[in-house]
Amino acid sequence: MSTRHLSVFALLIFGWQPFVNAAEPDWKALQAETLQHFQKLVQFDTSDPPGKEIEAAEYLRDVLAAEGISVELLALEPHRPNVLARIKGNGNKRPLLILGHTDTVSVQPDKWQHPPFGGVRENGWVYGRGTVDDKDNVVAALMTMLLIKRSAIALDRDVIFLAESGEEGSTRVGIQYMVNEHFDKIDAEFCFAEGGGISRRDGKVVQAGIATLEKQPRAITLTAKGPAGHGSVPLEQNALVHLSKAIAALADWRIPIRLNETTTAYFQRLAAIAPPEKAKYYADILHPDPTLRNAADDWFRKNEPAHASMVRSSISPTIVQGGYRVNVIPSEGTATIDTRIAPGEDAEAFIEAARRVINDPAVDVSWAPRDVRPQGGSPLGTEAFRVLEATAGRIYQAPVLPMMLTGGTDMAYLRARGVACYGIGPAVDAEDGPKGYGAHSDQERILEAELYRFVQFHYESVVGLAGSAR
Repeated sequence: MSTRHLSVFALLIFGWQPFVNAAEPDWKALQAETLQHFQKLVQFDTSDPPGKEIEAAEYLRDVLAAEGISVELLALEPHRPNVLARIKGNGNKRPLLILGHTDTVSVQPDKWQHPPFGGVRENGWVYGRGTVDDKDNVVAALMTMLLIKRSAIALDRDVIFLAESGEEGSTRVGIQYMVNEHFDKIDAEFCFAEGGGISRRDGKVVQAGIATLEKQPRAITLTAKGPAGHGSVPLEQNALVHLSKAIAALADWRIPIRLNETTTAYFQRLAAIAPPEKAKYYADILHPDPTLRNAADDWFRKNEPAHASMVRSSISPTIVQGGYRVNVIPSEGTATIDTRIAPGEDAEAFIEAARRVINDPAVDVSWAPRDVRPQGGSPLGTEAFRVLEATAGRIYQAPVLPMMLTGGTDMAYLRARGVACYGIGPAVDAEDGPKGYGAHSDQERILEAELYRFVQFHYESVVGLAGSAR
């Protein structure tokens, strides 16, 4: 690690030292218990759709209740309950909410090397749907609650654990139900949830990310219309030709860069720790000179598309439909554009700009139905962020970066109600995603050692923020 890297690293670790008023747990002795709960949770098929979180919810309820922790199930639909548990503090500070979701995306079992709901251990890994999305956060929160209760830690804040249903597409039964009908039970100053994470390359941790805000998922529908006809007679008004030109126009659109507190801090810190050949682009994306900024943006688009997405609202064509036989020109074609609105972007102004880019009266451009999460973010200058930053730096021995997620999480609904939320997660290998081992993939997996380390990070972050100095 260079001198420059060490100075940044030292600032992150020693700039804030959270208070921990309890003896250190025996983390090695806790591994078997953690693994038992984790495998059991992975073995529950909680695919959404159709959504059936009840077995996982009842398991969590029973484990928490057996330790004497106050817990209840709250449900909009009986088979899709949310688990809510609370350990009371002295009330000197407002509560801390720790959040995880018990549902997972669905699977295609024939594509899995191991049974998707088997929780199979192999060569230091645990395989299964939900291992990194999001039963890792669920088990970390569960173990945190158990350890706080067992050690009788004095708390300045209530610690609330919500294991929610429906995050993967049915938020009405999960976070929306809890916010709309039971917000008094989850009202908190801060929340820790999914979204951030620790990045490893070649088996070594290179950086820790804490998610502080995210884009707003939307969807645009393009509908092109024209006369139907015989395929042997080409028509200038062919609806599919108009549709394809509209898609191409959007693909070529350089959506303006929009930076914020998080993305500015992210690229500043990344430039300080990256190799010089990359650091130049991370610094230049913040440069006031548009020539340097656009050159960095071009490099992102070719080499690091996630970073190109992070600095703007984004669009990706994902579904194209039209025609029904080879010799018939159809009268209509449609395309769906996955749209992610950056914080601070006016959605109506954005879609109007898309219409101008397409500039074709034969193509209607409109919002498609979608579960639209609220916009909002969480500041960097809070006690919660400082605790997470210091704890991550200490446990993972790596620089810590605030992150803006390009996707969406249920933290959006809590932020809209004034809860400052921060996304965290375990260490995963950067190589795993391209290999097909990441979240939502066909071989989702997590390293056992990193699961155990994440439990420690989660617990120490919670105690560091909620623990009492007396």
